[in-house]
Amino acid sequence: MMSGLAFFAGRPPRAEEDDEQEAEQEEQQSVFMERPFKRLKTAPSPEASSEDNEEEDDHLGHGNRRRQGARITDVENVLPPTQIDDEAVDKYEFIKSQQPDPLDGAVETPGSGWVRGKSSIYVDAFNLALDTVLEQESELFDEREKEVFRQWRGLDYESQYLYVRLFLRKTWAWHRSSRLRYHADVSDLDGAIAMLQRPRELPDLEADVATQEPPDLDVEPFSLGESFTFADASEEYVTTMDQAASLLYLDELKALAKEAKVQGRNKAELVKGLCRMSQQQAGLTAVGLLRHNSRDSGTSEGPDSPQTRPRGKLRREDSNREQHFLAKVLAMTGRCIRLSSATLKLFERVHLVFYRSTQWTEKSLTTVILAKMARRNFPEYIVCRTMTIFASRMHLLEFEAAIRLEAEVDGILEGNGTPTEADMQRVVDISERVYPRWRAFVAEEHDKERRVYEMGEGAYLRRFNPAHSYTRILHKSLLVQGRRKEHGKEHRLLTELLAQKLFHPARRGAWYQRKALIEEHYMAKLDGGNAEREKEWKRAAAATCEAGLQDPDCHLIYHHDLQKRLVKLERKLRIPRRLQHDFGHVRLAEPTEMTVEGVQLKHGPGTVPSRRTMWLDEQESDSKSWCSVEEMCLSQLRRSGWKGYHAEGGVVRTLFAYLMHDILFGYMPNVFQTAYQTCPLDLHTDAFFPSRASAINHRLAEIANGGGERLLRQVWRRHHDRRPLVAGLNWDFDVDDLAELVRCFGGGPLAAVCKLLAQEYRQRGGGVPDLVLWRTSSSSSSSSSSSSPAADPGEVMFVEVKSANDRLSDTQRLWIHALTAAGVKVALCNAVATEVRLLPGP
Repeated sequence: MMSGLAFFAGRPPRAEEDDEQEAEQEEQQSVFMERPFKRLKTAPSPEASSEDNEEEDDHLGHGNRRRQGARITDVENVLPPTQIDDEAVDKYEFIKSQQPDPLDGAVETPGSGWVRGKSSIYVDAFNLALDTVLEQESELFDEREKEVFRQWRGLDYESQYLYVRLFLRKTWAWHRSSRLRYHADVSDLDGAIAMLQRPRELPDLEADVATQEPPDLDVEPFSLGESFTFADASEEYVTTMDQAASLLYLDELKALAKEAKVQGRNKAELVKGLCRMSQQQAGLTAVGLLRHNSRDSGTSEGPDSPQTRPRGKLRREDSNREQHFLAKVLAMTGRCIRLSSATLKLFERVHLVFYRSTQWTEKSLTTVILAKMARRNFPEYIVCRTMTIFASRMHLLEFEAAIRLEAEVDGILEGNGTPTEADMQRVVDISERVYPRWRAFVAEEHDKERRVYEMGEGAYLRRFNPAHSYTRILHKSLLVQGRRKEHGKEHRLLTELLAQKLFHPARRGAWYQRKALIEEHYMAKLDGGNAEREKEWKRAAAATCEAGLQDPDCHLIYHHDLQKRLVKLERKLRIPRRLQHDFGHVRLAEPTEMTVEGVQLKHGPGTVPSRRTMWLDEQESDSKSWCSVEEMCLSQLRRSGWKGYHAEGGVVRTLFAYLMHDILFGYMPNVFQTAYQTCPLDLHTDAFFPSRASAINHRLAEIANGGGERLLRQVWRRHHDRRPLVAGLNWDFDVDDLAELVRCFGGGPLAAVCKLLAQEYRQRGGGVPDLVLWRTSSSSSSSSSSSSPAADPGEVMFVEVKSANDRLSDTQRLWIHALTAAGVKVALCNAVATEVRLLPGP
């Protein structure tokens, strides 16, 4: 991402001999190449803490981090904001307790349905997913898997409850039985554990329906055998010191290491030291070598001293040293339980089919049920849960395998530490393995787009095609090729990615950018390096920029960079001025700099300083009342005739929801899976715009021609009384204020902002400037009688407020870029303290 004002200002032309240096600088600024190996911040490792989250997670070893982090899942994006806590669960259980038990046909009486220890929201949600999938898409599972589901239904409630709670936690981890705290719902914990760990037989499969591994993919299979268990027992699976030592908490591990005279700075080093110690002892005694401690050489040796014991006895005892420490560790941990991998993967596949998502959390599992329970109004739309989203069982299995490979690539490039050469080679190996399958799927989808799909329904369905993950893997491999300076391979792959228009259309702008950069700076060197070839490749780069600007799937945020490169290339190629492109009408205006003065408030000595600054609210009579820096600036600007809100993206998203309401909730197959959604499932994906391109473009033209206020008031009249839950729409904003804002905004700029959100709703969710302000021509003119509101409706200004502690983020720069490109005034407001007052202590 471009940094500072370099994002907005052009760069003077450089001499030809500086081409390579220019290319390197452009790579650093390129959206596509932005921090290619930046690592995601992760929470401190529990191994470095003596607490190890014992109360919360009861986790042992290195659990699956699939659900770690704050990422919102697809199903949570479309469901209403729902309180997920003990109070919400208690409310659910109370409401359910008032319902009759449908199994006994009893007359409804208070408490005749639910009682604690017989049902819970977690088990209900888990079984809702399973029942829905088996009712509508049972053909995706073979007979052995269906037998697992039948056995699941035969489990008692307590066993199901324990399984579901472990399923929602670190699923690959061992959990100590003694630390599982579910006594309110599981009265016999040992019995529930034994039930889950009991081996169960499975029927034989016919050869033609046997579980198969996806073709040509090196993925570990998780197929069921002739028998299965729902959970594993540590007595059967923890058999080495390496496995056992990782089950200990840090304080336990330190005590054991002290006894074994092993040192280490953290849990990983202590585990490694203990394992090395046991292996060294066994290795020394295996060849009859004896350890001699020089510190004890002067001490007397008793009959049981190692120096006086027979060598054979010493060898046996020392070779059993690992077993001794293994038994000691298992005695400390007690019995442990872990979900069996085969059944775990099977239930994960069920949830993948149910949620149409590769991620889910405890929140997404329970939100569906709580949304049903909530007394809220939802928009009116047609629910269409397509049963053929996965065409076959093999389609589902390959999709599952593809997202595992995608996750592996993400883990390599976005995990902790810098990728090694072996890591990068693994990414290349994976990309080469999936490449033939990707080409086959692309050809197949192009044929379907021509013959099968209607109304753009294929755009969302393709997210569940293995090629969706394969495309992302190939995109990630471009980063490795760029790092290795393999520009020829990178260019060929970029050409193929751009040749298809069905998968990841939102990345096309970045691909055009990178392809043009390679053609301008590198391809001529690979193609002979003479002046004529260099000129030809610069022409190719110019053609790439033109193609990107003409491509409807190339998003607006990439246009400015492509325009700048095209103008520069035409100048280098000495194209006659009359034939050169002129983008003066869309040249970005730099943000206006303004300064607002105020009184800053600070806490006195002895208080913890706050990251956010506090300012005196001069609108209040109380000299101690304070407000944020944004509210202080808004108050000052209101004195100059501006109206506005400190809502960051709230006002923009509300306008988008008003103006696109009927398009958001119009009929579209597959995107409304439940009756409790606040938006279609594809709104936060790159499939939203392509699947509705015709309707959206028609609406944008309507807005550009001045129809925005009419659309806004129309939606408000129809729906305000019910106030349905719509993603991004805040009904509390005054409709007259919004209508005035729309008039001042102007049709063209407002349509450009709506197009940006339609193309990248999820990516543009943050970074909107702090304040949105408007003023009519009458309020900005000293003589209101001479103004003509019809001819000059007013102006809009977005203001990003900066105090001493604030810096512009990349997402904020992108919004400033987009707004200025649309012709909207943007200001960077510097808050300056003319006075600093100390607040009295508590």
